[in-house]
Amino acid sequence: MPVTLDQLLAFLATSVLITLAPGPDNLAVLSLGIANGRKPGMLFGLGCALGCLNHTVLAALGVGALIAASPTAFTLLKLAGGAYLIYLGVQALRSGGARFESGAPSPSQPWRRYLVRGVLASAINPKVVLFFLAFLPQFVDMKRGHVGLQIAVLGTLFAMQGAVLFGVLGYFSGMVGQALKKKPGIGQWLDRLAGSVFILLGAKLALSQGK
Repeated sequence: MPVTLDQLLAFLATSVLITLAPGPDNLAVLSLGIANGRKPGMLFGLGCALGCLNHTVLAALGVGALIAASPTAFTLLKLAGGAYLIYLGVQALRSGGARFESGAPSPSQPWRRYLVRGVLASAINPKVVLFFLAFLPQFVDMKRGHVGLQIAVLGTLFAMQGAVLFGVLGYFSGMVGQALKKKPGIGQWLDRLAGSVFILLGAKLALSQGK
């Protein structure tokens, strides 16, 4: 086994605390779940967790270090990630509460699209690349060798616990949204809230300075 049980337990405990700490992913899952329901919130959260596998692979192969060392690559990824989040925000604002009031996405917005959106939102965020490069190696035992394999195992574990916690957050935020749905006209305001959150997160990422 590439990692010990002590490594796994220490890493899992730290990962859970990091995932539960208020952050962009939590806020995005929470706002989308409230505005669009339990299933979209859970799928978007699952997508965010699966996107971490991309960063795990990059960290294991050392590609993430190259991206972090290249100001141009980092800036391009940062702008792409920010633009994508802003796009999601604009889409929510344009919905005008229609998806929320109907209780389901339109035919052009299948459920699986929320999963893909979550994956993309996480995978093209260079700040997450840097986080994985700084976080995962702290739990690697150099004496055991197979550093890349250790990073892959730890990163996969991080994605798994993230999927569970984000899924729970999406589920309960969706329940809150369903309760609010009983109030006429609330859907429009919830979509505005979700859209504003995504736009603010996207602008913050795109305009952030340095690494």
